[in-house]
Amino acid sequence: MSLTEPDDAAHKVPAKAMTVTHRDSSITTDFRRDGFAFARSMFSPDEAAAMKAEIRSILADHSHVGGVYVGLAAVSQLFRRAARNSAMLDALEHVIGPDIEFLSDKVALKSGDVQFGSPWHQDWPYWKGAHKVSVWIALDPADRSNGCLRLLPGSHHHPVEHSGVAPEGEGFGNRLAPGSVDESRAVDAVCAVGDAVLFHDLTLHASYPNRSGNDRYSLISTYRSAAEPDIRYDWAVAAEVVRGRAQA
Repeated sequence: MSLTEPDDAAHKVPAKAMTVTHRDSSITTDFRRDGFAFARSMFSPDEAAAMKAEIRSILADHSHVGGVYVGLAAVSQLFRRAARNSAMLDALEHVIGPDIEFLSDKVALKSGDVQFGSPWHQDWPYWKGAHKVSVWIALDPADRSNGCLRLLPGSHHHPVEHSGVAPEGEGFGNRLAPGSVDESRAVDAVCAVGDAVLFHDLTLHASYPNRSGNDRYSLISTYRSAAEPDIRYDWAVAAEVVRGRAQA
């Protein structure tokens, strides 16, 4: 399917997690309708533990802001291999097509000391250009208590105005104004270790605050269609075509 032509058909989904696997072609239907889809057990617990250990090593050696470090694959062969994970590419092929380019990845460490969640926002205003798909991967169990992801089904059809103002120290300069989202429709991405959520860059998403007292790690990898024209990004220093071929 083309990421630039989402299905505008009317829809209504319950506020619960919709589950598909990376082998299940229904991921196409769910992603097209909702702007996101779940792919359970994308990575094994052992693989997730190895990535957490590698992230700790990277964060110890590189400066980062608020537990976010962009460009893991640029400094780690483990994350370059993770970007080519066959299960992840199988899932992405359902929504991007056979020609897939990895752009970049980042760790999102929700510190147990941070008491605010991420605001409602779309990712596209940050990078513009052709549409992208991000894969959010749980390296720890994620639920409401430790700040799991929240997504608004069907919000991926159009850009929306990001007119909210970020409180000092919270980041996310692109955010919706408070009260702009009917949160009763939101889906909570409750995930076990190794589960993944694929979402369109126009899908509105947010997260709960982490009130568990424990750190919670996730990996977010971003991809685009290698067959579609796009602008170049200085931050995509580890970009490479990971399946199929690039546009001629």
